[in-house]
Amino acid sequence: MRNKVFLIGLLASASLLGAAVADEAKDQAALAKQLPSDKVTLSQGLTASESKGQPISGKFEIDEGSFQLSVYTAQGSAFQEIVVDFTTGKIAKAGPLDEADDIADAKKQLAAMAKAKSTLKAAVDRAEHDSSGYRAVSVVPKMKDAHVIAVVTLMKGSQSKTVTESLE
Repeated sequence: MRNKVFLIGLLASASLLGAAVADEAKDQAALAKQLPSDKVTLSQGLTASESKGQPISGKFEIDEGSFQLSVYTAQGSAFQEIVVDFTTGKIAKAGPLDEADDIADAKKQLAAMAKAKSTLKAAVDRAEHDSSGYRAVSVVPKMKDAHVIAVVTLMKGSQSKTVTESLE
């Protein structure tokens, strides 16, 4: 009986994981389709958001069916999500983070950026320079083995890859 319950739990977990992977692939395909029509780069979005605080992460995403460029910023202990208009590069919307997961992520990102000697924009620019033809679609700072890095996701058509850049 115990093996049967374990197997059912394992199958349910595999089903959820499969659904999550399918959703991620669907979002990536939608992102690849939308990305060529935008005129603003992730680097430009990070720069535009600086007026609202220190950029601590940024990404192009499909949110509730809409394509957007979202940047998390920190000013003191306050966190905001800045939505940058991907056609003009101007701030379209800014508001405080209010979901627990987003705030937890922002706290980790801010802690990593507190140790950084380089900006996310510089990391994005290096990653794009070193990956000819690819375009940065997200950047997140992280601590790895007591070093601060930026994890940069790049796309070229429907292909994507992830690289790390030192922020030290």
